[in-house]
Amino acid sequence: MSQLTVKNHNRDVIGFKYIYPVISRRSGGLSIGINFNTNNACNWACVYCQVPDLSIGAAPEVDLGLLARELSDFLQDVLHGDFYDRFEIERDKRVIKDIAISGNGEPTSVKKFNRVLQVIIERVEQANIPDPFQYVLITNGSLMHKPDVQKGLQLFNRYKGQVWFKVDTATEAGRSLINQTAISTQQQQENLMLSASLCATWVQTCVLSYAGHEQDSLLSKPEQAAYLVLLEKVLQNTKLEGVMLYSVARPSLQAQANSISSVKEAQLEEMAGKVRLLGLQVRVSV
Repeated sequence: MSQLTVKNHNRDVIGFKYIYPVISRRSGGLSIGINFNTNNACNWACVYCQVPDLSIGAAPEVDLGLLARELSDFLQDVLHGDFYDRFEIERDKRVIKDIAISGNGEPTSVKKFNRVLQVIIERVEQANIPDPFQYVLITNGSLMHKPDVQKGLQLFNRYKGQVWFKVDTATEAGRSLINQTAISTQQQQENLMLSASLCATWVQTCVLSYAGHEQDSLLSKPEQAAYLVLLEKVLQNTKLEGVMLYSVARPSLQAQANSISSVKEAQLEEMAGKVRLLGLQVRVSV
């Protein structure tokens, strides 16, 4: 049995297919992760990704019965069992902070996304969690055009859920380098506005140092300027909850790993100051 900490995110630690616990540095407690992408497939291939054997693709069909049983069993273990003791969770982290739909790829690529969310919410609500937890969807936002995804966000919104929408860069060159996707800036902007119009949305941005490519990361002034312009344009049309700025905390498992490193907190705070001038709340974590 291993101790769970903010640097240990072993998704097989409880032996379930879909459910995994994380002690989250951003949330400050237990994040109950839900992984639809059990095949380690994603439609992006971010260079800092910690998923092993990452492949390009979509999530497989979810076994809804198994998902429901695993979620119910784990919630019972946390709320009424000895989960916190078994995994030596620090006392101040023994609180459910969120139910996070994330995992080993893009979660909105799963079939029947809205129905899967319904099953999750039904089981969570039945558990009567006493902690003031948050529903969270962590996404690259690239599939916001799908009607089923939009229905899922509307459902999430009814339960005061949040979307954490990945924007690591606001240029085609930056996305090609960091996220290895060809999505256009215009499409990224439209997807972000659509997300924010359907559900409370935070922008989440990983700021990293990529050896030899500093001009295409948020460490460069042109990239920072493009990022701020994107946020400003979105704010002209809809509301954002804020921005989460963070850097890499665990090693990448991609081919570019040796070129990737974290940035200093002072660099994140400098960027945060520029974002705050737009009137947005900013959370910084390293």
